[in-house]
Amino acid sequence: VQPPEKALQSEEWNRLRENFQLPEIFEEVMLNSMIRCNSPTDVAKSLLTHMAKRNGDIAYSVLLKYLTLCVQQGQVSEIRDVYDIMKVRFKILEVGAYNLFIKGLSNSDQWRMALTVLEEAKKIMIPSRTSYESCIKAASCRQEMKLAFELYHEMLAKEVVPTLDVLQSFFDFSRGMKDAELQKELFGILLYLRENQIYPHKTFMRSIKLWFESIPGRNWRGHLTNIKDSGQCPVCTHQLEDSNLTEEEYNNLSERIIRDVIHGTDTFRKTSPQEFEAFQTFVENRLPFDIVIDGLNVSHIKPKRMHCENLLDAINCLAKDNVRLLVLGRKHMLINSSNWKREIMKEMQNKADFFLAENISEDDAFLLYATLRSGKHCKFVTRDFLRDHKACLSDSLTRHLFRKWQRGHQIVLSSMFFSVFSQQPALRYDCVVQTTGDTWHIPYKDVFEEKYSYQVPRKWLCIQQK
Repeated sequence: VQPPEKALQSEEWNRLRENFQLPEIFEEVMLNSMIRCNSPTDVAKSLLTHMAKRNGDIAYSVLLKYLTLCVQQGQVSEIRDVYDIMKVRFKILEVGAYNLFIKGLSNSDQWRMALTVLEEAKKIMIPSRTSYESCIKAASCRQEMKLAFELYHEMLAKEVVPTLDVLQSFFDFSRGMKDAELQKELFGILLYLRENQIYPHKTFMRSIKLWFESIPGRNWRGHLTNIKDSGQCPVCTHQLEDSNLTEEEYNNLSERIIRDVIHGTDTFRKTSPQEFEAFQTFVENRLPFDIVIDGLNVSHIKPKRMHCENLLDAINCLAKDNVRLLVLGRKHMLINSSNWKREIMKEMQNKADFFLAENISEDDAFLLYATLRSGKHCKFVTRDFLRDHKACLSDSLTRHLFRKWQRGHQIVLSSMFFSVFSQQPALRYDCVVQTTGDTWHIPYKDVFEEKYSYQVPRKWLCIQQK
């Protein structure tokens, strides 16, 4: 449907409606088309007037579409009018309406009204990330940093996860400011990245570098670098944190994981207690292993090849220097099939121990148990993120240790050309944001990645005070 160029009278709208194939959805289709074509608001308003005359009122969904058009065009007085109408007509608005009002108002000189709307929303729901971030950006770009940070802390307290975009905006808008309190807040964001193992992308990293270098009288200088395998920074010669846990940290972590994650409720949802007991006995009789492999996960690395060939390549790639391998798999691997050839299975069983579980088991708990019971040296191979288990660990210190242990022990296999595997070894240094007070080291990625990634970056920003 092509929307008209100018506002129409009721009879003209009626004629269009009658000529439309499905008159009952004419208004909805027309409004969607107006949003798509960015029609003038007075054209849309004339349709709303016509609907009000015909039906006696205007439905919530129709007002929402009109509001979308007004926000799209930054028509602030119209946005305010719609807000007044909707507040009177509907006792409660839903998250979509609040998002639109806040977005539309926060981009204007009426931005403080957006804060009022946010307060309204808080009475009935936890506002969305979009709503919070619109208000934060509105405050930041007007240099009201204290207010912006109050909203940011409120967001975190309500477990609303900020985007990297809004975190970057804090650094962009704070450039050149001397305020010590503000510096503390921005250091806090860097520690938030550390705590949550978040790697900024290149543009965010540049904002951090420029902010440091802009602090009056502080003499910070940033350099991009690659850390040596030994963990030493070539720029400032500082030694990065070791990725190994201390004996005490390791014992605490393995105790907690075995207690909370493995014997907690989540293991036995997909496996039976009997099977897990059999597995524990199997592991205890053969300890220690050097590398534990999630066989099913690794067997899918290259979709076009047989699963057993993928797994054999991985085993061949890892089975060097007499290392002891444990492969976790499924019983169906023993049934000769197009993906699991008996002779290849036999060849693999000569090179590694295999534990084959029932076809419905959950591998992560088995993987964690065998790796942790084998001791600090033992590494594991999976392309999973082990996210669920981090969530089972109740306190942030244990979660931090779990992530640190994971970073230092997870081997990543990626398929290269033909059948060669490249192995990204677990690093000796810890790949997270870190500081000594007069240096900061920030790992970053070239591009933005929405999802958590187990592949740690190799590029770093080194910032030191001269």
